[in-house]
Parts: sequence; C-alpha cells; structure tokens
Amino acid sequence: MYVAVKGGEAAILQSYRLLAEQRRGDPALAELHVEQISAQLRLAVDRVMTEGSVYDPQLAALAIKQSAGDLVEAIFLLRAYRATLPRLGYTQAIDTGRMALSRRISATFKDLPGGQLLGPTYDYTQRLLDFGLLATGAAAEADASATSPGPVAVPAPPEAAPRVIDLLNHEGLVEDQAVPEGDPEPFDLTRQPLRFPADRSARLQNLSRADEGFLLAMAYSTQRGYAESHPFVGEIRFGTVELCLVPEELGFEISLGDIAVTECQMVNQFKGSHSEPPQFTRGYGLAFGHSERKAMAMSLVDRALRAQELGEEVTAPAQMPEFVMSHSDSLESSGFVQHLKLPHYVDFQSELELVRKMRAAMARPDKGPEPDTERDAHA
Repeated sequence: MYVAVKGGEAAILQSYRLLAEQRRGDPALAELHVEQISAQLRLAVDRVMTEGSVYDPQLAALAIKQSAGDLVEAIFLLRAYRATLPRLGYTQAIDTGRMALSRRISATFKDLPGGQLLGPTYDYTQRLLDFGLLATGAAAEADASATSPGPVAVPAPPEAAPRVIDLLNHEGLVEDQAVPEGDPEPFDLTRQPLRFPADRSARLQNLSRADEGFLLAMAYSTQRGYAESHPFVGEIRFGTVELCLVPEELGFEISLGDIAVTECQMVNQFKGSHSEPPQFTRGYGLAFGHSERKAMAMSLVDRALRAQELGEEVTAPAQMPEFVMSHSDSLESSGFVQHLKLPHYVDFQSELELVRKMRAAMARPDKGPEPDTERDAHA
C-alpha cells in the first residue's frame, strides 16, 4: 500500500471508489452480468480457469468482471480465492480417450478412425471485422437466423475415435510412456515449493498454470530453431470428460460430472540415442475449456524441456527447465514488475547521492578522491 501518499487511508478508499466507477462505466448502459461473460466471453473464462487452477466458469466470469477485463488480475483473484478452499480429496485421472468430442483434428493423418471433426474454430474464418455484431436485439437475431448453416452434425462416439498417439504406438513408432513403477504420487505445485531438478509432473503443472503469452513465445522460439524441435500436431481434442472420485468412506468410484478440456498431443522427430532407436517422441498439453493455443504451446515447450532426458544438447532457453519454470507464472512476473510502482524513496535517494558523487569526482581534473576538509582542519 502507498502508506507514504498524502491523505493515507482516506486517499486509498477514494481510489477504490474511482476504480469501481471506472469498472461500471457509463451508467446509462446496461450493466454487464456474470452470466453474459460466462456465456459470451467463454475463451477468456477458459484461460482464467486454466491459469487460476479452478474449474468454475461462474467464478472465473466474476473475476473478469471485477478486474474490468484484466485477465492477469482475474487469474490473481481466482488463485487467491482458491487458496482459501479446503481440499476434500483427489479425483481419478481423467480418460481423454473417452472424451465426448466437440472438435478433433490431426495434422499427421488425413483419414482417421472417427474422422476429423472441425467443430468450433477460428481457423477457417477470414480475419475481417464483422460489423454485423454491432447490431443488437431482434435485428441481430434475424440476421443470425438468416446466415445459420443449419443443424450441427452429431459427433462420433469416443469409442470410434481412438487417439492418434495410440495408433502410432501399435506400430512401435512412438516412445512408450508407461506408468512408473509403483505409480508415485504426482508433484503438487499448489502445495509444495518449486525445486530443481523438477520431474515431468511438476513441469506439466507449471506449464498448465503458465502465462499463455510467455508460453506462446517460448513455443514460437522452438519453431524458429532455438531447440531441436521438428513438431507435428498428432491430435487436438476438445470436448467433455467425466470427472470421478473415490470417497474413502464409500470405497467405490462416483461421478462428479463432466468438465470441458482441450488436449494436444505433439509428435516430434527423434533420431535416437545409444539406448533408444529412431522414433517419434511426445509433447503434451492440457487446459480447461477450449484453449487450443495454450495446449499447443504447452505441448511444444514440454517436449523442448525433455531435451536432457532424451540426450539432446541443451542450447536454447525453451530447453532450460529453470529458466522456463522460474519465469512462466503471470502472477509472479506481474507482481515483480508492478512492485516497482511502490515507494522506493530511500533506495533512490542513496543511488542519487552516489551518482552525484561519481559525477563530481569525474569533473575534477586530478580525478582523485575528494579531500576530507574536516580531517584537514583537525590536522
């Protein structure tokens, strides 16, 4: 808090009032409701849920409204709320192979069991402003009805759409990632401090919560040659999966409901090593909701971070776990940058005085130390 600001607590309370007024905007306009944000700004809601580590569209929409659309601030609000919640148990691992698909594409195989399912995507849209969206009310609904493509096809059942990575695995062309012996508990980044070296469970948790912009930049760097990466999108899946829990008092599995997730399996070329034959390796990404860009970037960086494990030379930032994981969190990076707004009067005054002394020393012809007049007087 700006304790040194003139006016003290009263000024801070007035700042709150001004912030609330700015968030509300023109009172002549209808207020934006949480339900509208959840339904119509779903991609922003999905990002806040993913990086905030809470699957709750209503709370994510509330955070977006409270932060006036600042997604990093909304993520901060959601994480802060999450920290107050008790942990009641751990769900079973979700089975994305049984996902009720809304979208499923592969860049590696044209013909797939179950087919390609385009679903909702901006991939094939022209990036032109749609001024028709400025219309509201009955006129907009009439225009939407006139341009509607008709009924949407029913997606294939999950049994008819096996994962691409499994098809490659049947031929032994992709690395086998079996469950480690003893099936150890995964690292919990929300309850344990980050330590290096970090195992893959810690890396994946870090990447799933990482700032999308940072992760996208790291992924982009791998494609520009700053890592030994030759990626192909094995498969992107978006849909709903069942979430199950085994309560201790019951001893059997119960369904909690369905959640929407996006999964990306990235396939990378691997020339092999002394112990492994040439094969494809994997990069993995998973995010809440419809978050393809995040899941793809996550899978690219996950694969890059496995360089040392696969015996590849580490030459690029995206291959360095400590660099990536220490700078990926939007809350930590935002806080560290924004703390510069806080008063640093004492620090700056000391540096100001030091610079003045250094400039004064440079201005003297002999460039020697300044004479101590008080000492000379006593002498």
